[in-house]
Amino acid sequence: MTDCPNKERNLQMCNCTYEPCSRKGICCECLAYHRRHQELPACYFSTEVERTYDRSISRFLKSRQK
Repeated sequence: MTDCPNKERNLQMCNCTYEPCSRKGICCECLAYHRRHQELPACYFSTEVERTYDRSISRFLKSRQK
């Protein structure tokens, strides 16, 4: 993990509810992690969808069709 000078500010905007996440507030690590898994991070999803922990690209596209 890297020390992020923006971590506290990022945490104010982070809507991730996965509590044991070690990448919270470190957006570059979060993006890299989810990209490796062909997913998007929580901040791309509404609160309702985020709580499902389905970070798939297909779920993101489906959530935008409403």
